Amino acid sequence: MKIKIITFALFAGFTAMLASCNSGNKNKAGNLAPNAHEVVAEEVIQTSRYTYVRVSADNQDYWIAINKTDVKEGETYYWSVGSEMKEFTSKELKRTFRSIFFVQDFTDQPITVTSQMPPPSTGGQQMPVEHKGISVPPAEGGITIAELYSNRNSYAGKTVKIRGEVVKFSGGIMKKNWVHIQDGTSDDNKFDLTITTQDSVNVGDVVLFQGTVTLDKDFGAGYFYDLIVEDAVLKKK
Repeated sequence: MKIKIITFALFAGFTAMLASCNSGNKNKAGNLAPNAHEVVAEEVIQTSRYTYVRVSADNQDYWIAINKTDVKEGETYYWSVGSEMKEFTSKELKRTFRSIFFVQDFTDQPITVTSQMPPPSTGGQQMPVEHKGISVPPAEGGITIAELYSNRNSYAGKTVKIRGEVVKFSGGIMKKNWVHIQDGTSDDNKFDLTITTQDSVNVGDVVLFQGTVTLDKDFGAGYFYDLIVEDAVLKKK
């Protein structure tokens, strides 16, 4: 699966199709930010976690995915920060999208030069990217990420041991270190686990953590986790 990260700095290399769409958008909504896109929602598909939207701009259609929210067909929306995934398969929809953009700042308000929404904090919730090639077996007495998500209710409030490869580390946010691990397993496209800890690790490390499972954790400011492992301690592998 090819992944292309789209940021303000990389906007110049986005795609010819979206660049063309953006050029037309500037005349429609006025003072749009340079990397902002104005689109119309043509088709909306809701799932348990994501909202999939087929959008159009300048007579060209493409798909985007956002955290589940209410989107109305025929309405105009805006976005500027996202990542493209090719040949993405939604297990819940039993459908493969040839190309789809996972968007972080989908909004019904124009993203202008003066009011552009900033990217999410490094400690907050973002659309995870699956790292192919990771295969980490569970520790003795431990569980996999797929097992944790598929049996989330039975693990709520319990201490678990889980091993994986560090794909992201953010230190010192809200007096915690935030670690994202993947082990190569998934349950309905839930393949990335967020862990809070006082221990420090490096991206690429294979680690074993023991911590408490919390469901539906709301840290405020839009940072909501349907499942997170908190106050984890780094254990010897």
